[in-house]
Amino acid sequence: MRTRHFVETYEKHVSLSHNPVTWSWALLLVLALALLPMIASSYVLSLATTVGIAAIGAIGLNILTGSTGLISLGQAGFLASGCYTTGLLIADYNWPPELALLMAGVVPALLSLLVGVPSLRLKGLYLAITTMAFSFIVTHFLLYAEGITHGPYGVRVEDLNFFGLDLATTTGLYALVLITAILVTLMALNILRTRVGRAFTAIRDHDIAARVMGISLVRYKLVAFMVSSFFVGIAGGLMAFQFRFINVDIFNVLLSIEALAMIIVGGLGSVAGAIMGAVFIVLLPEATREALDLLPTGVNNMLSTYIYEIRGLLTGLTIIIMLRIKPQGLVGLWRDVQRYWTQWPLSK
Repeated sequence: MRTRHFVETYEKHVSLSHNPVTWSWALLLVLALALLPMIASSYVLSLATTVGIAAIGAIGLNILTGSTGLISLGQAGFLASGCYTTGLLIADYNWPPELALLMAGVVPALLSLLVGVPSLRLKGLYLAITTMAFSFIVTHFLLYAEGITHGPYGVRVEDLNFFGLDLATTTGLYALVLITAILVTLMALNILRTRVGRAFTAIRDHDIAARVMGISLVRYKLVAFMVSSFFVGIAGGLMAFQFRFINVDIFNVLLSIEALAMIIVGGLGSVAGAIMGAVFIVLLPEATREALDLLPTGVNNMLSTYIYEIRGLLTGLTIIIMLRIKPQGLVGLWRDVQRYWTQWPLSK
């Protein structure tokens, strides 16, 4: 029964990834995003850049938690290691930005072994606490190793040129993030369609059955940690280009919780769901701010003081409502809309 469930789940995923309607919508979306700089303001482009970086990080976490079933609260630590790797290599060692961004993925991938190897026998809450402890260790090291990381003084990244793209401009940075997000999405989709991706899904659904089928739990769990951390580190490197000034205060535990919220709201185990969840969580504060502007001035001023508390409250409520009403997340809702749209003419 477990094997049949795994095969049906995998075949469903592959059929969706090869759906011509899905790919048509994806191509239209990419085209619209490519044309966005022609019509959007700098603020909108900056917001879209933030969404793209969040989507890359969410895709990485989705491979570990959504596809392999390994719960992680160490997202902030891997983001910080990737961000600081890029910033320090450029600021202190004059590395070209192209190589510095690549190393932003390599260093967290190697650091993930420090978490993955001791955590091979851990599951659920114990694994989540272990990864969160790793995040605390990373931020503590970045704060107090002043000789290496500049400590509380932070790292400043000057204006950069990345393969001809001027990252000092909003358009140049947006183009880099968009291209990187497309590449990461294609890589993740292809990984999940391979033998490695099938092993991830089998481990998530039932690790004992996966072991009986001949899947090495040690090997594939470590691969999941490394692939996930590589993508998350790339997102951290892009954060260094966006922020220009890197400080350890950015990488708190709330960042890890928001990343987990993205894949839960979007849909666990789905690349498209990770992207949808990133868009939703990043744009939620903007939607909240726009909603507050519609209220009377006195009420708006009072509530604006608690904007961060309201943001956290809405994020928590969204997770609870989504898990209660639609556990498959936004991607499950999208599939229901597609199914209804295709069947609607037949019902008349």
